[in-house]
Amino acid sequence: MTEQYEKPVITLLKSGLMNKFGTLVGLQKIRKDIDGVLIEELVNKYRSPLFVFSEKKLREKFREFKNAFSLRYPNVEFSWSYKTNYLDAICAILHSEGETAEVVSEFEYDKARRLGIPGEKIIYNGPFKPIESLKKAAEEGARINIDHFEEISDLEKVSEELSKTINVAIRVNMDTGIHPQWSRFGFNIENGQAWSAAKRIFSGGKLKLNGLHCHIGTFILEPNAYKNEVKKMIDLAYRIEDELGFKIEYFDIGGGFPSKNRLRGLYMPPEISIPSIDQFAESVCDTLLTNLRPNDYPKLIIESGRAIVDEAGFLIATVHASKRLPDGKRAYIIDAGVNILFTAFWYHFNIEFDRIIEGVAEPSILYGPLCMNIDVIDDHLNLPPLTRGTKLVISPVGAYNTTQWMQFIRYRPNVVLVGINGEVDLIRKAETLENIIEQEYLPERLKIKTYE
Repeated sequence: MTEQYEKPVITLLKSGLMNKFGTLVGLQKIRKDIDGVLIEELVNKYRSPLFVFSEKKLREKFREFKNAFSLRYPNVEFSWSYKTNYLDAICAILHSEGETAEVVSEFEYDKARRLGIPGEKIIYNGPFKPIESLKKAAEEGARINIDHFEEISDLEKVSEELSKTINVAIRVNMDTGIHPQWSRFGFNIENGQAWSAAKRIFSGGKLKLNGLHCHIGTFILEPNAYKNEVKKMIDLAYRIEDELGFKIEYFDIGGGFPSKNRLRGLYMPPEISIPSIDQFAESVCDTLLTNLRPNDYPKLIIESGRAIVDEAGFLIATVHASKRLPDGKRAYIIDAGVNILFTAFWYHFNIEFDRIIEGVAEPSILYGPLCMNIDVIDDHLNLPPLTRGTKLVISPVGAYNTTQWMQFIRYRPNVVLVGINGEVDLIRKAETLENIIEQEYLPERLKIKTYE
């Protein structure tokens, strides 16, 4: 076969040199297997692209998380954040580890119930809760965290209809030193809105306020922010108890803890820039033990998602083509795009090869297969010359990608789970045309007649 001619380009190579942050660039990372299962075997059986989850890593990460908090505070509950990853197999693993379910829609609520999680083991969050879903949650004993004043009125109507007092919590927001401040959700503490919500519940006489909920943001890198959060929640709780007579039985501090991913805009590697879970746990638990009244240990609820599942997820992709851009930069087209890797907009992923690649690395861009200019997996990579068929292992990708992915231009791929003993299970099969069109209806008058 005749090789294709490519116009020579002169570029300054800096491959393998140390940058000002002490990080080596251009060094190859090799991954031939995931928990003992060869990349080649996975692709041969399940095709590329392919999401792969490690049960071992998932369980290990949860246990690390659990130990960090449970060894520091005597009353902790972990509630799995469904919106982070609601694949049945992932949820089932975490529920088997003792996690309850945290949901933010009637869809997620129904999914948790379908898996066998009883209502009293479900936390119902979110700014939009249709009244019928509130009625179902109240009937089944779910913990409902109220987001706005209209929801208080809705729950009072449900209380009347069911002829029962409903236990509720209010979601609060506050200034914890993190900017931008997440003020969209719940009732603000500083301007008195949270206190007004508590008084409104008290005056209605149909609801019992027994918890406080807060979620200060996402991918939080400052443990002291949680210290500020917990301190303000405790102060509000004791005011509610002393002046309104409600007993606050739990503090739900949400999630937002980071994974070992490399956020765009951060130059330091995640091993250096991301605090350990022990640092976050120490900040939270020490604040509780320092500020709670003697012999008062309300339940601490953690709704962590990303920090538990992200590093358990991998995406195997394959190089389809290469090209030289007008500015001389090398570009590669792979079979996985932002339609299935939505978090590419926020992270520089870890890119590994299934084998050693010969040749000098150079600045490169990874494009996905979509006919869209925004389909960029990473535009700041130093890669060796990749030929068609080269397998890339992209990680960590376990959080949000299989919930935020979309059917756009291409089918969504298979998802497999590598078990503790190396067994491989298909946990979500790839889409087909039938899956996509089964919800469509074509009026008879628009049907195209067969051409002969």
